Amino acid sequence: MNLESNSGKEVNHPWIDGYIEFLLVMKGLTENSIESYSRDLYDLFSFLQSKSHGMEDIDEQSLFLYFLYLRKKGITSRSVSRRLSTFRMFFDYTYEQGWTNYNPARLLDNPKINKLLPEVLSQENIGKILQQPDCSTKLGYRDRTILELMYAAGLRVSEVCNLLPLDFDDQSGILKIRGKGQKERLVPIYKQAHEFLDNFISNWREWFYPKEEAIFLNRSGRSLSRQGIWKMIKRYAQQAGITRNISPHTIRHSFATHLLEGGADLRSVQLLLGHADISATEIYTHVQQNRLLEIHKKYHPRSQKHPDYELQN
Repeated sequence: MNLESNSGKEVNHPWIDGYIEFLLVMKGLTENSIESYSRDLYDLFSFLQSKSHGMEDIDEQSLFLYFLYLRKKGITSRSVSRRLSTFRMFFDYTYEQGWTNYNPARLLDNPKINKLLPEVLSQENIGKILQQPDCSTKLGYRDRTILELMYAAGLRVSEVCNLLPLDFDDQSGILKIRGKGQKERLVPIYKQAHEFLDNFISNWREWFYPKEEAIFLNRSGRSLSRQGIWKMIKRYAQQAGITRNISPHTIRHSFATHLLEGGADLRSVQLLLGHADISATEIYTHVQQNRLLEIHKKYHPRSQKHPDYELQN
């Protein structure tokens, strides 16, 4: 994959191309992930070229200068941390290939990031959005089914687009979902979502005159796009009177938060979301902390004996 440098000239490098091919073939990453890794690595390479250096000359000092350059451009700590993670994996690969003697990115610390709590809708607002599609039309029934599934299984928008009819087991009500890196997970869905999906596949999907295998199709019979789902959710949110700026991921965050509020444990939510690392799920721990405080206040003997006894969070 070739990209343009900051000067507008096309750049390429065999190490980067080899790594990207490795991610594509061996790791099975999505097109969006591949593009993100490519852009990060070629941006670094372009910066090194501007300093008359090459990839083979890189050390922790040149990486440090690159991150100073990003800071001056106003790049956020979160983006800097993501790029550092990309470079660590890349230089692990170059070291394994014998192209470098060590991994210079391993010597740099991640910037401190203020964790932002995800945007979450109340159960009432989720219900309002679900009621918006006109289920007497094929588009409305399709949209209602998508919304039910996203809330039932915490799906990413890309996972919705990639669902195939054979991914749904009608007998058990289980969805097989292909997540990031083509990793598969099995997620149960509640009865209403089960009924909508079963009816859509059996009776409504054929009215889209399918030209592709995906469950959810556009007017032309081809797989519904991420942008199409994004616009659909925004439209129904506006119709429901929700003025906040929400996205498909808002429904996924709401799914996780509502499960934790209902008593689910963090590990189970991690598995349902398809997070490879529990740290990705820990952003929801504020929900568990609040619930534990309520339990502590309700059942701890000191709290019961002294109603005015309050725990400090």
